Amino acid sequence: MSCALIVRINETYGVAVADRRLQVFSAVAKYGSFTRAAEHLFMTQPAVTFQIKQLEEHFNTRLLERGHGRVGLTPAGEVVLAYADRILDLSDELESRVSELTDELGGTLNIGTSTTIAAYWLPQLLEGFKRKYPRVVPRVVVGNSQLTEDRVASRELDLGLIEIVSEQPAIERMTATRDELFVICSPKDTLAKHKSLSAKELKGHPLITRDPGNAIRVLAEDFFAAAGIGIDELTICAELGSLATVKHLAAEGMGFAIASRAAIQRDIREGRLVGIPLEPRQYTPLEVIVPRDKFRSRLITTFAEYAVAEFKRMAVDDVSA
Repeated sequence: MSCALIVRINETYGVAVADRRLQVFSAVAKYGSFTRAAEHLFMTQPAVTFQIKQLEEHFNTRLLERGHGRVGLTPAGEVVLAYADRILDLSDELESRVSELTDELGGTLNIGTSTTIAAYWLPQLLEGFKRKYPRVVPRVVVGNSQLTEDRVASRELDLGLIEIVSEQPAIERMTATRDELFVICSPKDTLAKHKSLSAKELKGHPLITRDPGNAIRVLAEDFFAAAGIGIDELTICAELGSLATVKHLAAEGMGFAIASRAAIQRDIREGRLVGIPLEPRQYTPLEVIVPRDKFRSRLITTFAEYAVAEFKRMAVDDVSA
């Protein structure tokens, strides 16, 4: 494999980085799809196809088998993938080591985050980090906590910010803080007059729940299960992936929902929603997760430690506000 293919020099920063063709090829092989690889790399599908074509022309052989809705590797493709992954890992390590010597953090950081953290915690977190390290380019993928956890475990993401306690052996977790859960409903709802609400008091009322894999949904089901109430005993009026839609339906009196403090403060201040504590009180953890066995660059470590500290600080400010 020629040196020209292995690395190119980024003239702006003087950092050796892996050839883009290898990055694209590795992504296509991992996802088994040109479309999914394009989404992950923030590229168009034609651009991905062009990079693969260039790589195959370089080796003068087919590297991918296309058909039946999925892309597979040829024998030559398997060899190239094995070397590509090693080269990409070494490139990441090289960039990190050079950055450590120059004491300048830079590069791309792929972050996965739950929808609630993305909306109510992440903006302030990223603003502070970017002010300290302007050369860092965060790439954020938003999904539910379970999806984010799976992507970090499979090394699709450098780091995740989630609301569940990860038990996957492939993940190392750092508990940052916790956020209290509340019942939310319309001020006109009969539940609004309560000082706190138990699972049995909520059982007969319509519930607006979240999508499967959402951390708040898991915690809510655990809350009812602890009181001996199965999910099949609840009156589910909607199952939604959008927190904004959950809050809208609750404000319009369609039912109650369970949400974290950070997500509902403004709505409560403006009178659209009422928040009632659960009995017993329930909390959602805020966790920072990284792949356990992946090479840990200083950038990933620095952001993870910064996120933990900032989550703790913001939680204190939130309670005292």
